[in-house]
Amino acid sequence: MTDSLLYKALPALALRGMVMFPKMRLHFEVGRSKSIAAVNAAVHNEQLVFLVTQRDITVDDPSAQELYPIGVIAEIKQVIRNPGANNIRVVVEGICRAKILNVLESDKYFIFDAMRLESKKIRPCDSDYAEATVRMTKKIFDSYMQATAKQADSVASEVLFNESPDYLSDFIAMNALNDYRDRQLILEELGPVARLEKLCSILSRETELSLIEEDIEQKVQERLDKSQHEYYLREQMKVISEELGEGDDTVSETEKYRERILALSFDREIEEKLLKECTRLSKLQSSSPDANVIRSYLDEVLSLPWNTYTEDNFDLIKAGKILDDEHYGMDKVKDRFIEMLAVRALSEKTKGQIICLVGPPGVGKTSVVRSVAKAMGRKYVRMSLGGVRDEAEIRGHRKTYIGAMPGRIINALETAKSFNPIILLDEIDKLGNDYKGDPSSALLEALDPEQNNSFRDHYIEFPVDLSKVIFITTANDASSIPGPLFDRMEVIELSSYTLEEKIHIARRHLVKKQRELHGLDGKSFRLSDSVLRFLIDNYTREAGVRRLEQLIAALCRKTAVKVASGENRGASLSVSDIKEMLGPEKFRPDALSKTDLVGVVNGLAWTSVGGEMLQVEAVLMDGSGKLELTGSLGDVMKESAKAALSYIRSVASDYGIDSETFKNKDIHIHVPQGAVPKDGPSAGVTISTALLSALTGVSVRHNVAMTGEISLTGRVMPIGGLKEKSMAAFKSGMDTVVIPAENESDLWEVDPAVKEKIKFIPVRKLSEVFSLALTAGFVKMKPNKRTSVQLEAKNSGLDGKNTRKGNSTGAMN
Repeated sequence: MTDSLLYKALPALALRGMVMFPKMRLHFEVGRSKSIAAVNAAVHNEQLVFLVTQRDITVDDPSAQELYPIGVIAEIKQVIRNPGANNIRVVVEGICRAKILNVLESDKYFIFDAMRLESKKIRPCDSDYAEATVRMTKKIFDSYMQATAKQADSVASEVLFNESPDYLSDFIAMNALNDYRDRQLILEELGPVARLEKLCSILSRETELSLIEEDIEQKVQERLDKSQHEYYLREQMKVISEELGEGDDTVSETEKYRERILALSFDREIEEKLLKECTRLSKLQSSSPDANVIRSYLDEVLSLPWNTYTEDNFDLIKAGKILDDEHYGMDKVKDRFIEMLAVRALSEKTKGQIICLVGPPGVGKTSVVRSVAKAMGRKYVRMSLGGVRDEAEIRGHRKTYIGAMPGRIINALETAKSFNPIILLDEIDKLGNDYKGDPSSALLEALDPEQNNSFRDHYIEFPVDLSKVIFITTANDASSIPGPLFDRMEVIELSSYTLEEKIHIARRHLVKKQRELHGLDGKSFRLSDSVLRFLIDNYTREAGVRRLEQLIAALCRKTAVKVASGENRGASLSVSDIKEMLGPEKFRPDALSKTDLVGVVNGLAWTSVGGEMLQVEAVLMDGSGKLELTGSLGDVMKESAKAALSYIRSVASDYGIDSETFKNKDIHIHVPQGAVPKDGPSAGVTISTALLSALTGVSVRHNVAMTGEISLTGRVMPIGGLKEKSMAAFKSGMDTVVIPAENESDLWEVDPAVKEKIKFIPVRKLSEVFSLALTAGFVKMKPNKRTSVQLEAKNSGLDGKNTRKGNSTGAMN
């Protein structure tokens, strides 16, 4: 590469929607600060500037990677500065094509090293082909001009009298092409003849598009003229018909609407409104837009199942059997609906209740509602609210808008063909809101038993009685439901399933369902309880059974292949068969230590999909008294860690911890699974225990889990989600869980299987937590005249005369 082809440290300017060509002049305004800085630098540096087009015109501050690699080196001919304005006007003339070699600067303005690109020479043997291509280009350009009628005469004459392929291709591209991407395509082609070929292709396409646009415009104009002509003819026909006393088809249509309205026995106010709409329809031509609006409105209103109700099934034994046959467990939900059915059997004044089922995905919230509708003998309609952001989705559009329609609640009644269905509002916690309105606010009226007897849909325009409708909502996270809406609902919480419950559900429902769907029978496809347990433990990690059902379906498919090919011997699937069909285990048992460790404590966390084990680790190292917190912790959790450290420092002398330790040692607290964000105050006791263990060297019992918020004075305060957290401890094999004393009343919600395996210990102070969780079982460590510390042990076989190092005491002077 010779120096004559290389331009070093050249100021560069990013063009937006424009492409420069060699030997062409371009006038444009510069307004961006980086571009103005580049122009100023070029003015003081031989007047040369590198003009490069950016790929995306919507980007205000493009990076070097967002620019095309090939541009044009140009000379600045004139710079016009407008007094009081933030932009300048620049006149440039292209010199040559160039390619970016190096990016030297991109912050203040672009500075590039660029290499000059020369056009390829036309070989003598290709001169005839080049001449023919020039003629073809001029011919296509002439057709393009006639189709678009946009080019000036000076442009046409310049093309007509120029025979250079190099100059001609650049000139036409600069003055005729509209799309900057097409111009850039021509700029990047170095062969003049190849450049003309691409230009011909682009011009031909643009010519064809222009002709199509002209044809469409002509057809639209003809239709407008025809519509006006038909309107005048209809008006004349209307006058003639009135003079002759002849009727119109609209009259008979209107009479049919009147008969249907009177037959439904509406309230007087509603009936008058609908009859008024009929009168308006009779005065309009059947083809007029207003007539179509009224006709659609009357059809929609009259298609609703007015005065139509299904009869409830009050046989409580039969209803309970249906629920038990289709769903295992879920006693709380079943009992609530049986109670509702019993109350309705005794009193007709009961209004429609609004019940919210809250629980992790896959625990059967949606399917149990379908079973409830079947047990009650009511119609069932499901409305998915996930991602709904428009209020009109709930309350409808006013009928004056084009394409107006009722909201989803009215549509649900029409679908159910009944005015007392069970309507499931699925995923109510996923409702959104934006500039179109707040759909959760629109639901307030429908979900309030005191107001929904006169629900108003914007399209229907008169009150609709929803008091006989039973609304049931589902959600994964109750905290995401707006407060006013949450207050109107009776919440029933569904917890995640235990291992034994999943085995029962799989055996009684999932295996049977998938076997029938895949054309198998009990001989060709069988899963024992031990195989189901292996499948659940090693291939699923969920609160519900949705993934488990997918895996059973996969096993059915693979078994169906063997049955169809004659390989299946009818034996029950074994663990080795599961591994062969589904591959190696996807999940291993939780990496929880089975030995007592220093500074490692088992905590419990709540998530929207159930409870989880949350280990907290703390280590001590030489330093200057800093506290390091890692593991994607939120602000509340960080504050809990600081409060825990402050409390430990306040009672350090009680546990034999030297106060100098906090000055010359750093403490690092980490919560594993660092990619997962974590927050909340309930890890306070866990962090405190980990800190004390690390500072004293006393290990923590590996079979103990804990949860609770703390105060600066060492009080253990209540938390939420105890049911889900206890389930997580149960699944992880814990046998002891330390909980706040104020949460003791919440233990009645905990699954009986969990309470049978786990001992729950309520505490009020952190000192109680320490005595339970630390292996030495100590209460406090006090200074002694003869030794640095003395251990007060309980249930550990240690006393003040027998102090051991390591996992038992690890006291620090």
